[in-house]
Amino acid sequence: MLSTGSNCAEVALPPRPEVGLPLWLLAELTYRCPLQCPYCSNPLDFAAQGQELSTEQWFKVFREAREMGAAQIGFSGGEPLVRQDLAELIHEARRLGFYTNLITSGIGLTEQKIADFKTAGLDHIQISFQASDEQVNNLLAGSKKAFQQKLEMARAVKAHGYPMVLNFVTHRHNIDQIERIIELCVALEADFVELATCQFYGWAELNRVGLLPTQAQLTRAERITNEYREKLAAAGNPCKLIFVTPDYYEERPKACMNGWGSIFLTVTPDGTALPCHGARQMPIQFPNVREHSMQHIWYDSFGFNRFRGYDWMPEPCRSCDEKEKDFGGCRCQAFMLTGDAANADPVCSKSADHGIILKAREEAEHATQTIQQLAFRNERNSKIIARG
Repeated sequence: MLSTGSNCAEVALPPRPEVGLPLWLLAELTYRCPLQCPYCSNPLDFAAQGQELSTEQWFKVFREAREMGAAQIGFSGGEPLVRQDLAELIHEARRLGFYTNLITSGIGLTEQKIADFKTAGLDHIQISFQASDEQVNNLLAGSKKAFQQKLEMARAVKAHGYPMVLNFVTHRHNIDQIERIIELCVALEADFVELATCQFYGWAELNRVGLLPTQAQLTRAERITNEYREKLAAAGNPCKLIFVTPDYYEERPKACMNGWGSIFLTVTPDGTALPCHGARQMPIQFPNVREHSMQHIWYDSFGFNRFRGYDWMPEPCRSCDEKEKDFGGCRCQAFMLTGDAANADPVCSKSADHGIILKAREEAEHATQTIQQLAFRNERNSKIIARG
């Protein structure tokens, strides 16, 4: 209640959704990257974004986020290894008490850097592969040496005492090799493996027709993954396989980021703060850490409050008995596919726009696009690299 004076009646403020703590901070340190993956989640205009935050500016972000309750930080990109101050950033985050994660392609990693990061206090390294086949991996990565570099660094990470955490982005061009992918992970003594089918944001959305697997491909891959889970468990192998299907083959949307502005906070290379890494494409003016405190950004900014709670929801979400499970689905996906971020996520069969998803599934059944026909993030002849 707000009092306007001792003799005035109290004025009731409109209800405000309960706001949780920003427990998980994703620090997108740079959009620069030596690879050209056609499913990169960075924005299509990544090369036109502003100057990267300095070391000291990132320190301020870490400090303010930690003071607000953030407990885990992920260093991502682009390729975070491009940043020459990465060890400093890791050290400062660990000093503040964060659990620290490095999410990397492994390109640019060395045994010396692994040792330096361990000294700095890094808790966790995740290395991504493009495929289990060297030729396909290198074609997607845009480097003839990428696959061997990834293998060497994956082994080095294990040798330095880190858990072996691997990520394979799967799509129509590599998902049929799921057995080889899993066998490679087992051979590398992986502890955790994320077999994550493309989620269609950024460059992946641009290339969706050429990347979305068929229903039969997904069904087969998930069956084989489950069979390997049973084999590994029976053999006492601790490797955990996590299989992630694309939203396009669901009838109900995911609880994206556990709800808008609920526990996840992303800071992009130029300091723009987002409720999720894909939100930059929306026609919303999101706050920047150069101009506002993390406290203001999280609790008071328009961008972070736009889709909190349930009052913003139109039908059918507003009346849906599942809205507290899925929060209306993904706002970025709703915007990309319908042009209005407030619409129901088209993945939901209750959405008036669900036909968009059905059409995409049908297109996947007849797609003929080859890897070479995809639009790559870094065009080979122009070598677009973000300013920084």
